[in-house]
Amino acid sequence: AMSLIPSAESLTCEFKSDRKCLSDHDLIEAVVCMANGEGGEIYLGVEDDGRVTGLHEKHRFLDGLAALIANRTQPMLRVQVEPLTVDGLPIARITVPKSGQPVATSEGLLKRRRLQANGQPECVPYLPHEFASRQASFGLLDVSAQAVAGATMASDLDPIERARLRQFIERFNGDRALLELDDAQLDAALGLTVRTPAGYLPSLTGLLLIGNEASLRARGRHLAIQGFE
Repeated sequence: AMSLIPSAESLTCEFKSDRKCLSDHDLIEAVVCMANGEGGEIYLGVEDDGRVTGLHEKHRFLDGLAALIANRTQPMLRVQVEPLTVDGLPIARITVPKSGQPVATSEGLLKRRRLQANGQPECVPYLPHEFASRQASFGLLDVSAQAVAGATMASDLDPIERARLRQFIERFNGDRALLELDDAQLDAALGLTVRTPAGYLPSLTGLLLIGNEASLRARGRHLAIQGFE
């Protein structure tokens, strides 16, 4: 019967104990994390070490579980919830699709699942500068990745904001390789600038993340006209 469930947690498999009745908050956070990662399965009723301890009686009604997840995610996430019996105990397999756009809990919490250096999965904050590269990997064209007419790196991007972004990447264990890039390389790597025939120019993402206030104000009306409102 044990072959019904994987032997260990991975990037696409998570075990959640339900002995003390997993809180809605923790369940939704795990689902959002998985959707913003590679997608995968959450096994409710299984301890971290793979021991099966079963579903809490409050979670025996599985239709309620799928509805709860749909109602507490933004945009609404449709998961598949299946009953399994392992070692005579009921558990639930929640299959979470990989999402092309960032999914948050209804409280606005944004996290994503990734592998640590030791190969163990973890849930980490999902930061705005990571959205664009994910959408690009899905082949979704994103207006925020287009150059903003008239903006230049020298006049519109703020060195202080960029320094703050570097600290942010460091503090939240972001990609260490990013910290070794010079400013122009960092901007390009994060999609804050885009390559045009006229050289690298700030993107909308760049203006919103590290633009200086004066140029954001000056360009606000222009961006609204372009349909970026």
